[in-house]
Amino acid sequence: MTCMEQCSDSYGGTMILRLLQEVKEYKKDVFLTPVFMLLEVAMEMIIPLLMASIIDDGVEAGNLRHIFMIGGCMVVCAGIGLFAGIEGGRYGARASTGFARNLRQSMFENIQTFSFANIDKFSQSSLITRLTTDVTNLQNSFQMILRIGTRAPASLIVAMLMSFYISPQLAQIYLWAALILGVVVAFITVRTKKIFEQVFKKYDDLNASVQENVSGIRVVKAFVREDYETQKFHAASNNLYRMFIRAERMLVGMMPIMQGMVYACILLISWFGAKLIVSDHLTTGELMSLLTYCMNILMSLMMLSMIFVMITMSIASAERITEVLSERPTITNPDDPVMEVKDGSVDFSHVDFAYGTHAGGDVLSDIDLHIRSGEMIGIIGSTGSSKTSLVNLISHLYDVKSGSVSVGGIDVKKYDLETLRNEVSVVLQNNVLFSGTIYDNLRWGDKNATDEECRQACKWACADEFIEQFPDGYDTFIEQGGTNVSGGQRQRLCIARALLKKPKVLILDDSTSAVDTTTDAKIRKAFREAIAGTTKIIIAQRVSSVMDADRIIVMDDGKIDGIGTHEELLAANEIYRDVYESQTGAGSGDFDQPGGD
Repeated sequence: MTCMEQCSDSYGGTMILRLLQEVKEYKKDVFLTPVFMLLEVAMEMIIPLLMASIIDDGVEAGNLRHIFMIGGCMVVCAGIGLFAGIEGGRYGARASTGFARNLRQSMFENIQTFSFANIDKFSQSSLITRLTTDVTNLQNSFQMILRIGTRAPASLIVAMLMSFYISPQLAQIYLWAALILGVVVAFITVRTKKIFEQVFKKYDDLNASVQENVSGIRVVKAFVREDYETQKFHAASNNLYRMFIRAERMLVGMMPIMQGMVYACILLISWFGAKLIVSDHLTTGELMSLLTYCMNILMSLMMLSMIFVMITMSIASAERITEVLSERPTITNPDDPVMEVKDGSVDFSHVDFAYGTHAGGDVLSDIDLHIRSGEMIGIIGSTGSSKTSLVNLISHLYDVKSGSVSVGGIDVKKYDLETLRNEVSVVLQNNVLFSGTIYDNLRWGDKNATDEECRQACKWACADEFIEQFPDGYDTFIEQGGTNVSGGQRQRLCIARALLKKPKVLILDDSTSAVDTTTDAKIRKAFREAIAGTTKIIIAQRVSSVMDADRIIVMDDGKIDGIGTHEELLAANEIYRDVYESQTGAGSGDFDQPGGD
């Protein structure tokens, strides 16, 4: 065995063990399912022997008492087999659905622990496919393995042994049939596995297309791109269809081979069995038993082929699920975490940062910055100047490549993550509202906040102006994603939600971009008066949003190009001066364009 094969076997074993950990409280069901299936098989294997006894010792001998006695035994065996089959199905369903529930729960819980670096490895559509389609595939396979995976091999082995016991000569026909079908199944399984591995990647593409279209449906309609999106979805769906057809063509070819083998075995057994009866080497009842065992053996082989197909489909799903379950967060709590943030001071000490080991280069280079607690800091710069990357390091959403980031005088790596992130509140430009009332959304900031505290936070964020105009006020229901409020209203609700956390550091990442300048000024004024002790870091595209800050940081290509007050930067920083002139003069106001004359 090559090193690659050994590694593959080791990985496969590790994957199975990891998945089996999710059985948890359903171990009893997992144990009882095969027990009942084995009992069902035992009853089925006894019935052909009893049938042979009825024919040979009852019908041919004219013994009516024997026929009734053995017939009664057959009824009892059939009843026990029926009960065992029902119970096996019941426990198997409980085990497989419980297993699937635990898988989804564990995956979801693990995803919640992911750092931004972990999340960057998986697309949203891929995670959705893994939580839904992949888990369903594994659930179906698990149930089939517990039931058919126990029943089919047991039935095959017992029927084969009984056939050899009755007639070793005729039983060889079964043996050769089983070997031929085994080779066919193995060949088809290997060929289809490669196709199914590609299929689930295409599922990701299809889900991504649907998710992108549904979330951006307003843009699609605004630009009249319905036909284009329909064609794009049709192409992704058609690609998936063609791949399934390729796999199904191979699998369909298995059925006529199976059926042909069944009929060939029946003909051969009948032909040679009749000769053995004539020569008194076999009885009529034994021939009937052999034909019954023939059907059991070949049906078991057909069921085993179905299991191989399901396993083939589920291997790719199992690997994708295990990938999520085994993913360890790149950022975790230290052994003895600091549980209190002293103040809102923020210090960057010669920080370099890159997104992952395969990134093209450093996103931030030699950032040396010191912010006093309670300061209002503005950050301005062109698109791609890494403003957001800079503030993401403050709440330890990413790890720095070199240097250190401190909050309250302590390295962020030493804090308890929940403690740090409760004290560093971030409002993104495209922050998300969740389905529920306005009160429900506000209390994401503080689940114990009173109605009065919620209203006060909305007043500071200038959200009370529009909330009070709603017929239901603060009990107004917000649709998923906040689609029934405007962009500016959504941003102000998110600011209010962040204020309810009463953080020591408040970061606004271009989160007033959809708010008019007058409201923007009111919000900044409320920040100065209501949360004077909180460090406020405001990323903005408009100079007017940061010009009254204590200090303004000008970012350019991942570096700090200048720091100072509005007047100092106008006098000494060319980038800031060009942007200011372009926004207040005849220029375009675009950071990525040169300033006006």
